[in-house]
Amino acid sequence: MIQQTPQIFNEIQPTTWVNSVFARHETFHPRFGWLKKGFDAAKKNPGVFLKEDATVHLGVGKNMVRSIRYWCNTFKLLEADNPSELGIALLDDKGWDPFSENPASLWLLHWHLLKPPCNAAAWYFTFNCFHRYDFTVDDLFNDLSEYCDNLGSRTAESSLKKDISCILRMYVPQPFKGQISEDSLDCPFTELGLLHTVGDSRRYSFRVGEKRNLPPEIIVSTCLEYTAWMGNQKTIALSRLLYDPSSPGMVFKLTESVLCDAIEKVSRQFNSVYLSDTAGLIQFAFNDEPVELATKIIRYYYEGK
Repeated sequence: MIQQTPQIFNEIQPTTWVNSVFARHETFHPRFGWLKKGFDAAKKNPGVFLKEDATVHLGVGKNMVRSIRYWCNTFKLLEADNPSELGIALLDDKGWDPFSENPASLWLLHWHLLKPPCNAAAWYFTFNCFHRYDFTVDDLFNDLSEYCDNLGSRTAESSLKKDISCILRMYVPQPFKGQISEDSLDCPFTELGLLHTVGDSRRYSFRVGEKRNLPPEIIVSTCLEYTAWMGNQKTIALSRLLYDPSSPGMVFKLTESVLCDAIEKVSRQFNSVYLSDTAGLIQFAFNDEPVELATKIIRYYYEGK
């Protein structure tokens, strides 16, 4: 197991929440095994992605090499192509879950994809700023275009359409078309159940509420990290954890009952986190330093200690 305490959470208030980065994925969603493949290759040689024979080292085509590099850095498993604390803790051969077999690891990666600084602007918008729970591709495209205009970002329509297509293929199980190929395989992140088709399959909807494979430890640890970004405080209103951009409630699509249930479950093992009711205002409260406490909770989940 990992011996050092992994610094996978951040207590510093972000100066940049999202960067105007679009369509860097080469149209590929993160496929099964890609994050581990990229992490292992970068651990051996951080310059592997820029080598002329990178396709040989990674066993994929040139566009896929660029995509793997993008996703590994955007999920914060790599930092400037070097293994990060998160990458080492999670995907190292002796890490918590090297092959992301536990859905909890996918939830943790989903959080790190969207946490600041986020280098997947369309993903940030879709989960944090898009206020339709039932929508069409056109709805998402129009609202994303308006968002880009407000950012002052000159982004080609084709780039936005590529991002939207990638988001939907990443989180929505795709219909089987009668022939199995690598392209037809669902992305592992469909396991999260965050998005699904409705009606004639031309509409999409977020699943809001309980997620059976989302552990309460992931919810509470991310609540602690989010609160740490807000400054030196020991309480935060549940409404902020549910509805503020970049909050666990928005990223995981939670309800108040799910959030409260997660906090109560974790408080049975860690009595330094609890729900506080002050003059009718329910707040998430904790006694210890939030990032250290978040790390303890995640480590306990994976290592049992």
